[in-house]
Amino acid sequence: MNDFTQEIKSCLEVLENGGLILYPTDTVWGIGCDATNEKAVEKVYRLKNRPDSKALICLVGNDAMLERIVEKVPETAWDIMDLASKPTTIVYDHPRGVARNLIADDNTLAIRVASDKFCRYLINAFKKPIVSTSANIAGEPTPGNFGEITPPILKGVDYVVNLQRNAGNAVSSSIIKLSNDGTVKVIRE
Repeated sequence: MNDFTQEIKSCLEVLENGGLILYPTDTVWGIGCDATNEKAVEKVYRLKNRPDSKALICLVGNDAMLERIVEKVPETAWDIMDLASKPTTIVYDHPRGVARNLIADDNTLAIRVASDKFCRYLINAFKKPIVSTSANIAGEPTPGNFGEITPPILKGVDYVVNLQRNAGNAVSSSIIKLSNDGTVKVIRE
């Protein structure tokens, strides 16, 4: 069995048991968990020392999964995803089928269709969305690469993926809020 397949298998085991993984994404290294498991999501907030009023990002593996967890995907969202020059997270109205503590107070959820090969394979094998939040304590700088991740984060997860650890500095995704009424707001470029 190759490393890639073994890493997917190890992550699936942790995710299915409500644990936390530290994994490379299409942007920065992320702390992840089953986005449908409230207790797992709570562990992420605790590890990051972050109030649960500050929502987390959710990754999906494909367009069909996105359509399952959002009441309505505005047409503009498809255009933004097609035209974006870097990974783009979109904040959608009326998410469904995810942990309640993942949804913001205004009933929105930030979701990105993963473009990274490892993420897509993992999410599609898991058949559920996965939380993705930067691998840092709230208020500290986002690590640009694996070597910048601090010991409290490394020790606080149940599994650390052993791939792409030597990758260069990554950047966070753009974040755009798309309301069902047609309002578009850029939150992070």
